[in-house]
Amino acid sequence: MPSYSFTNKRTNLYIFLSAIFLTNTLIAEIIGVKIFSVETLLGTQPAHIHLFGDFVLDFNLTAGAVIWPFVFVTSDIINEYFGKAGVRRISFLTAGFVAYSFVVIFAVTTLPPAQFWLDVNATDGAGQPININNAFQLIFRQGLGIIIGSLTAFLIGQILDVSVFHALRRITGSQKIWLRATGSTLVSQLVDSFVVLGIAFYIFGNWSLTQVLAVGIINYIYKAATAILLTPLLYVAHYFIDRYLGKEHAEELANESAMNSFM
Repeated sequence: MPSYSFTNKRTNLYIFLSAIFLTNTLIAEIIGVKIFSVETLLGTQPAHIHLFGDFVLDFNLTAGAVIWPFVFVTSDIINEYFGKAGVRRISFLTAGFVAYSFVVIFAVTTLPPAQFWLDVNATDGAGQPININNAFQLIFRQGLGIIIGSLTAFLIGQILDVSVFHALRRITGSQKIWLRATGSTLVSQLVDSFVVLGIAFYIFGNWSLTQVLAVGIINYIYKAATAILLTPLLYVAHYFIDRYLGKEHAEELANESAMNSFM
């Protein structure tokens, strides 16, 4: 079989990384409606942290936060090889697909349910009565504030991430991948963690500013810790990309993206 040219491989790599980025972002947005207890998951007692006076906070996270770090790791890899233009292109495209997905989801939740569907799902596993159509709407419909907050935070976070990434690359050159990847994620997630909560629950919701700050701090602690723990994944990705493109071509692509981003 004939081998792929470098141009074909570069295109295929961008498509593959973009698909991972888009898929994880979309999944994170959809499952983000669930809030889970980290303490219960680990089998520990609630933290009951007192922040900003009388506000008591436990380690509760949105389910979407579980895979958000992978979104930013993928973003950093795209950033390394395809520069600002590559990241911005897929970021705006992803935001458009997420918005489209929520429009479709909202539309289908308004469809009248079939009676047999209501009948066969009239009780849960324990025999308790449920309204499956109402449950479907509650799970899949998210408030306008959450959608606006999430998309706004996503785009701001991506713009910050790519800017800080290349600012650090200007200093480090091709060395210290961990520094520019982790550093850019820590900065972008600091803003992301508070913007989404502020818009969704303070501007459009009924949270106090104290609640936004407290929950935002917990979310950021998780995201920051996960970003650091996932640093080895960057080196694994670079290893396989070097093997796929060829080390010389991979370095050429990374240097080209860096030069274009500095211009």
